[in-house]
Amino acid sequence: MNRILEKQVLSDVTKLMVVEAPHIARKAQAGQFVIVRIGEHSERIPLTIADFDREAGTITLIFQQVGKSTEEMATLEVGDCFATVVGPLGRPTEIERYGTVVCVGGGVGIAPIYPIARALKEAGNTVISIIGARTQAYLFWEDRMRAVSDELIICTDDGSYGRKALVTEPLKELLEARSSEIARIWAIGPTIMMKFVSLTTKPFNVPTIVSLNTIMVDGTGMCGGCRVELTSGQRFVCVDGPEFDGHQVNWDNLLARVQFYR
Repeated sequence: MNRILEKQVLSDVTKLMVVEAPHIARKAQAGQFVIVRIGEHSERIPLTIADFDREAGTITLIFQQVGKSTEEMATLEVGDCFATVVGPLGRPTEIERYGTVVCVGGGVGIAPIYPIARALKEAGNTVISIIGARTQAYLFWEDRMRAVSDELIICTDDGSYGRKALVTEPLKELLEARSSEIARIWAIGPTIMMKFVSLTTKPFNVPTIVSLNTIMVDGTGMCGGCRVELTSGQRFVCVDGPEFDGHQVNWDNLLARVQFYR
């Protein structure tokens, strides 16, 4: 059983949990995810690992309450246990010394972009981070992102904090001014955000990596529920991803599939 050691309320719909999972923490790398079950007969919930502590044997999960299962998960308190936590799953982020990179996190996507930005910084890259949310209440981990970034740009849709803009606006400005310097871009957030980040970067031919959060059942490639269409063919997010070249993703097909299961 995987015990909850810490719980934080980040917003009215966003929760953080630090979970005891020594075997997962020992092997986890940036970009990977786990699948949790609250009870023996509960739905399997895929969640990207927001942080991990190998010495403490813990992983940090951040999620939004968007349906029955995550609403139920939000009722768990410190001392409660998940029935199962399986992972780490998926291919880790390809961390190299690229030069100057940009990490874009939108909404709850700030959580999984953090370990990627941290790993890129540790590898010697110059990291420019852009984080955004609908309003200030849904922003979190500004301090953590600032600590692993050479430059941090904060946006809110309503202008309640930072710059009033979508994350694509400062990203486009960076590319217009410094496209020859920027070696690679990572973007994690709502599907529609990742689509428009990819459309923004494509004219500049800067490699853009997105982390997809599709419908997922088993996490081993057996069910096919997480398949995604790329220009190079179909792939499964659980075993081939979750990271893909954003310029290859069939975004209209992916958005339609995400809406179908709502």
